[in-house]
Amino acid sequence: MSPERGRQGVLVVISGPSGTGKTSICNALLARDSSSMWSVSATTRPARGGEKAGRSYEYISREEFEARRQRGEFLESAEYLGQLYGTPAGPVREALAAGRDVIMEIDVQGGAQVARRMPDSVRVFVMPPTMESLKARLEGRRTESAEQLARRLAQADGEIGFARDSACYQHFVVNDVLEDTVAEIAGIIESERERLST
Repeated sequence: MSPERGRQGVLVVISGPSGTGKTSICNALLARDSSSMWSVSATTRPARGGEKAGRSYEYISREEFEARRQRGEFLESAEYLGQLYGTPAGPVREALAAGRDVIMEIDVQGGAQVARRMPDSVRVFVMPPTMESLKARLEGRRTESAEQLARRLAQADGEIGFARDSACYQHFVVNDVLEDTVAEIAGIIESERERLST
């Protein structure tokens, strides 16, 4: 499906605690609409197994990140568990102007910045069914120590509280069954697109 002529693209922000399935949701949304685009963030953290540079993230040094941030090249930037993350603004603005929807997976700090700078963006916060289920998902990854896991769960609790209190997110979606969650968010995007075009 190609973008409609003259249509402005929709910026879709997906946030939520680590382990809630955000990446799976984003991949499924991209698969539903071939004209949509994934926003590749820059980060100072090392790549995890299976991640690809330029596709999963743009992996850069802390020095380069800070220099680019000073030049105002990021739409948003944040620090999470000691690593820096940011969204290069240029590719996002170009895609939106060309009528392409942009899917962005960022944390709540970044979501708050995007809410201020791009108020027409569609901001969705993904919730776990329960905190117990979130803990089980994170443990199932087997990528972190018990201490790192505890930090992630504490961070998740804080992110959920921030998302609820900040009014930055218009939509809260519980990800229990992935297919149902994707269908719900796709419906949200469609209704927001209609609202923005009127």
